[in-house]
Amino acid sequence: MTVVNSFTWMIGGPQGSGINSVAENFAKGCMRGGLHVFANIEYHSNIKGEHSYYRLRIEEKEPRSHVDWVDLLVALDKETLFGDLNKVHPTHQGHRHEVSPGGGIIYDSSLKLQPESFGRDDIKLFPLPYLDLLIEGLKEFGKERELSKYQVMVNTIALGASLGLVDYNFDLAAAAIREGFTGRKAALGDMNVSAAKHGYDYAQKTFGPDALPVKLRTQRLSGQRMMIRGVQAVGIAKLKAGCGFQTYYPITPATDESEYLESHQKDYNMIVVQTEDEIAAINMATGAAHAGLRSSTSTSGPGFSLMSEGLGWAGITEAPGPVIILYQRAGPATGLPTRTEQADLRFVLHAAHGEFPRMVIAPGDSVETYYDTFDAFNYADRYQVPVIVMVDKFIASTYRDVPVISGDGMKVDRGNMLRDEDVAKLTDYRRYQLNELGISPRAIPGQKGGIFWTTGDEHDEYGHITEAAEVRVKMMRKRMRKIELAGEVIPDAKKATIHGPKTAPVTLVGWGSTKGAILDAMDDLRAEGTEANFLQIRYVNPFPEKLVYNVLSTARHKIMIENNYSAQMAGIIREKTGIAVDNKIVKFDGRPFSQNEVVEGIGDILKNGMKEVTVSHA
Repeated sequence: MTVVNSFTWMIGGPQGSGINSVAENFAKGCMRGGLHVFANIEYHSNIKGEHSYYRLRIEEKEPRSHVDWVDLLVALDKETLFGDLNKVHPTHQGHRHEVSPGGGIIYDSSLKLQPESFGRDDIKLFPLPYLDLLIEGLKEFGKERELSKYQVMVNTIALGASLGLVDYNFDLAAAAIREGFTGRKAALGDMNVSAAKHGYDYAQKTFGPDALPVKLRTQRLSGQRMMIRGVQAVGIAKLKAGCGFQTYYPITPATDESEYLESHQKDYNMIVVQTEDEIAAINMATGAAHAGLRSSTSTSGPGFSLMSEGLGWAGITEAPGPVIILYQRAGPATGLPTRTEQADLRFVLHAAHGEFPRMVIAPGDSVETYYDTFDAFNYADRYQVPVIVMVDKFIASTYRDVPVISGDGMKVDRGNMLRDEDVAKLTDYRRYQLNELGISPRAIPGQKGGIFWTTGDEHDEYGHITEAAEVRVKMMRKRMRKIELAGEVIPDAKKATIHGPKTAPVTLVGWGSTKGAILDAMDDLRAEGTEANFLQIRYVNPFPEKLVYNVLSTARHKIMIENNYSAQMAGIIREKTGIAVDNKIVKFDGRPFSQNEVVEGIGDILKNGMKEVTVSHA
């Protein structure tokens, strides 16, 4: 039986072998043919050499997560097939066991592997003479004697062979390949297209049109769509919001966003500064916020740890920001620097000593990341607080097609910022004026009549240092009132979302990047006869206490799903509402949840009576 337009594809090889560009060209070609793509990469923390793999899920309808099985595996090296058996503790055992029954493997025929080497008789093998095909392609350009220079192009041959086996429109992928080689590199684009065509033709002629029981066919594109990663969504939102100053110290996976902004800063009147460390990054961003610029800094867990004291300084000085994008990765310490996790939640809520207001938002996908990052700048200005947007490595690096992101209805709100003429009329300007809302009128340095002091010490309304008990109490209440106000003003519908029917036998609870896997799992559960809904918590501070309480207090069976060891959000829910979640599914091996892992975990709870399920990719 042939399956049409439901396909999972993986390419694996050493870092530096170009698997990123090949996978993304495949994804672009599919999207432009009306298909929907969800793509994610896993890679080691070294620069070059160690094993990496890129997974594409291609569907007729939009997928929101990945699955663990593979219909076609492309191996650029032997390790992709069998793992690194020379290591005492191999990182993986190869990916041949992930290929679905009836699926196939493309590999280099020069490895001279026998079918029994794979340990499976339910898969199809497609050995390709990578170098021979590359040489044939290079001959068309008179470059066959420069084989070593172009050897990386075997990845493009493998791409072409993959397209041939699923009988997909070659021209769509060829156009995507050429787009990566413009100007002086245009000829190199033509060479890559030629290499891909040699792979395409070889696969179709050698293995035949029915060698793989999966086919991809173009369909009508459903409106304008774009391919985007989470880091790009954040960057575009910052440009849309008018961010004028971005700081960062290089750290995985946050650096990609800052490099994206660096490439656009001249076009958008933005300054991007690579600082000497994360301490400087947050302090410079806070200083810029005081000076009137919308500012931001982006980092990961170790960097955010260094930012704690600066975060406290932003809080006590009532800076309008900065907006901090925290790309969560697996810790503690260096941990798993290129892997994903959701373990920084409690740390973010309490980072820095003492008590001060901060907003914390946790979007669930790249589209939400765009809108939440934009809103974060408005909140920073409106409430004069630092705002932390919690993304993670999975959202950061996931590449997917989405409807073209719209800026309609998105307005910049600078909050209670005084104009020059307003300040000039003042005879007694108090930067930290006490008032019922807790938000004081804000002047910026250089405005006539708007001179003020600011300090990390406790201070009075003018910013002068004080240790008076009465003033301390008033200032603390003033500052903390801001989060209360934000909680009252921001609608609950924005802070949390119920997906699916309002009432269901099973209520799934999650936050951040678990969203996609949970939504896709709900479709599988429904097909199996289990109706479920999903409570997605998006704002952590201010927390949607009433909404969460109302949903969970009447829920019949509550299951928490989190990418951390201790189910941190479940603990916060109990702290805020008094409700304990019945069951938990956790994963903390550095890999994201797949759709099938969520389904299997729920099955273990509902059918096998397990209280808590730990999922691992191993």
